Amino acid sequence: MAEQELLPQLFKTEYRKIVSVLCRRFGLEHVETAEDIASDTFLTAAETWGLKGIPERPEAWLYKVASNKAVDFLRKKAAQDRRNSDLKTPTEYSCIDLSLQNIRDSQLEMMFAICQPLLTLSAQVALALRILCGFGIDEIAGAFLTNRETIAKRLQRAKEKLRDNNVRLEFPSNPAIRLQPVLSTLYLLFNEGYYSRNQDIAIRRDLCLEAMRLALLLTEYPETNLPDTNALLALMCFHASRLDARIGTRGEIIRYDEQNPSQWNVGLTDKGHHYLNRAAKGAEAGPYHLQAAIAYWHTRQEDTTEKWEAILDLYNRLLIRQYSPVAALNRAYATYKVQGKTAGILEAEKLKLTHYGPYHHLLGYLYIGEDSAKAITHLQQALRQSKTQADRDNIRRDLAHPDLQTAPTHHPG
Repeated sequence: MAEQELLPQLFKTEYRKIVSVLCRRFGLEHVETAEDIASDTFLTAAETWGLKGIPERPEAWLYKVASNKAVDFLRKKAAQDRRNSDLKTPTEYSCIDLSLQNIRDSQLEMMFAICQPLLTLSAQVALALRILCGFGIDEIAGAFLTNRETIAKRLQRAKEKLRDNNVRLEFPSNPAIRLQPVLSTLYLLFNEGYYSRNQDIAIRRDLCLEAMRLALLLTEYPETNLPDTNALLALMCFHASRLDARIGTRGEIIRYDEQNPSQWNVGLTDKGHHYLNRAAKGAEAGPYHLQAAIAYWHTRQEDTTEKWEAILDLYNRLLIRQYSPVAALNRAYATYKVQGKTAGILEAEKLKLTHYGPYHHLLGYLYIGEDSAKAITHLQQALRQSKTQADRDNIRRDLAHPDLQTAPTHHPG
């Protein structure tokens, strides 16, 4: 592999490891220094490898250079201020431990450090993308549909808040209590990939895979290998199993009932079953369990009343446990599949989500063949509120339905 191809790939996988390990040794208050050293390591690699070629063990080379740069920093820091108590003396930093176990421990501790209730969820996700996933500022800005200056400020404010509140990189004494914010961040990270808000990219597979990688890391430690963790990982596996079938040849989103089941990943479905079975050891089914069970039924190829009755029942239970307008809208679709369009329309209209594009899209879809004028009204409103090109393509396809071509165009007042 050429250096131009290898370095970006290694940056994705190794930058985050180096930053987490250095933060564990320096302290989280020195996260910017850790990021600078990691970035400088890759700059050195680009300069050196371009002249001398790629080393035999690229990852080990990067770790060695990062370790040397870290030790140099610590020696200079100690020399400048011997009274600095938050950094150990240089002799205690003869090397930086970049072993596999220390990397895993550092990333786990980093997850708990940045998923703090004192930060907004958007700040937690941004930090996770930057520090735990190695995403660049421009990539994060793209995920949040904003500019790099906004993301840079958001990250800086989040780091300052962690520093001001003396947040440490350490494994919590009671991880079960602290686990929910971590799972919430990973859930949002996965959803950002699965339902990408990016204007040009309908699915960000890399975000989905990063969320799954971090969730898998949680299952490898007894203290965090809990039913909710396994339920979340099962949910991710079931959804990820249909990623290939969700995207068409032109990048458009393929509706569930139009997907080709032969493109579903059976291996990921099996892993979903595995983690869902492990999640069943809990005393009760939480929101992640119920969502994972819903996702499981969506991996069943048959389109039967039994299947949709099970999904509808699960949505009923989920909404009682944790109400969400999106889940309620999905329940309206399940109602249509079980009881017909009239019932589905009734349930959807109860929600009155008039400022939410998918609400209008679902109603427009359900009204096709029932009331063409209302179908057009809702589809046109959905088009105005759509966020991605993939959404707009699907809405325009529904507007081109033969049943709507002879109907008078009706504009909402």
